[in-house]
Amino acid sequence: MNELGRYSRQILFSGIGKEGQLKLLNSKVAIVGVGALGTVCANHMVRSGVGYIRLIDRDVVDLSNLQRQSLFNEEDVTLNLPKAVAAKKRLNSINSSVKVEAVITDLNLDNAEELLSGVDVIVDGTDNFMTRYLINDVAVKYQIPWVHGAAVSSRGMFAVIKPGITPCYRCLFPQVPDGRGETCDTIGVLSTITDIIGSFQAMEAIKLLLGAVTNTNLEQIDIWETSFFSMDTTEGKNPQCPACVKRQFEFLDRLSAVQETYSSLCGRDTVQIYFREKRERNLHKLSERLKQNGKVSGNEFLLRFSPNDETTIVVFKDGRVLVHGTDDIVKAKSLFTKYIGN
Repeated sequence: MNELGRYSRQILFSGIGKEGQLKLLNSKVAIVGVGALGTVCANHMVRSGVGYIRLIDRDVVDLSNLQRQSLFNEEDVTLNLPKAVAAKKRLNSINSSVKVEAVITDLNLDNAEELLSGVDVIVDGTDNFMTRYLINDVAVKYQIPWVHGAAVSSRGMFAVIKPGITPCYRCLFPQVPDGRGETCDTIGVLSTITDIIGSFQAMEAIKLLLGAVTNTNLEQIDIWETSFFSMDTTEGKNPQCPACVKRQFEFLDRLSAVQETYSSLCGRDTVQIYFREKRERNLHKLSERLKQNGKVSGNEFLLRFSPNDETTIVVFKDGRVLVHGTDDIVKAKSLFTKYIGN
């Protein structure tokens, strides 16, 4: 098979050409999170001929994923396949010349540097703030550009972060939001917005690999309202930023106050999630958000939420969380992110 012939229409585009295509074939990209955004990005990366793609995801394919996660099908659900494995299988059938590595793991401070430091570009396909701050710390530490993306309901955003050139993610979002954000599992999401944001992310990642000019805005889109908003970030660098200015990588530091601690409680089939940084949750607001997803009860001190008969999540006013029904820390972390909104 003529390797370059596969990309003939892309090579005809003046912004890429043969030289650019050869750059892509020799590039390495890591995609963190192989969900709605990650599958769109991975699909474009493989079809565009990015030579090596590392897919990092901790979850398995669920029936509810098929509405928007474009690389999966019903067979993947039946086989209970990890998302990274199912995506690799599909991507290999699209372009066997691209090296796709499936990493079934939770990206955390123990493995983030190893998994991300050896690539040319990182793509954010995650669904939570903490992982984005972790990506940012690794990216800034090793001077790796990355593309942030997020989508929920009918809204989405993306931004290109080039350490040493643009503001970093911590400049744009100095603190982890107290509410930890809405999630697709609590307020829903449209497949059209994840396709749009994922495609923009893929395009910006390709530009980065080619050394082309990238977008300098934090772009926000609402596909339902057909509204677009661009925020110029060129002057957004924080002169006191802990990450890109002071080079204090708190999300890579186990002893940092920003860290979350996960511990399995012996004999109780429960995982406790504890936040070193003091915070207070608005239990009433959280209760209203969770009512449509399961049974909610509680008092002024705590909230109990049961999305099903096997799981109960107890949220205390001081932010501490107990996930009853599992002693698997990765599963508990996934449930917490899914419903509470990490």
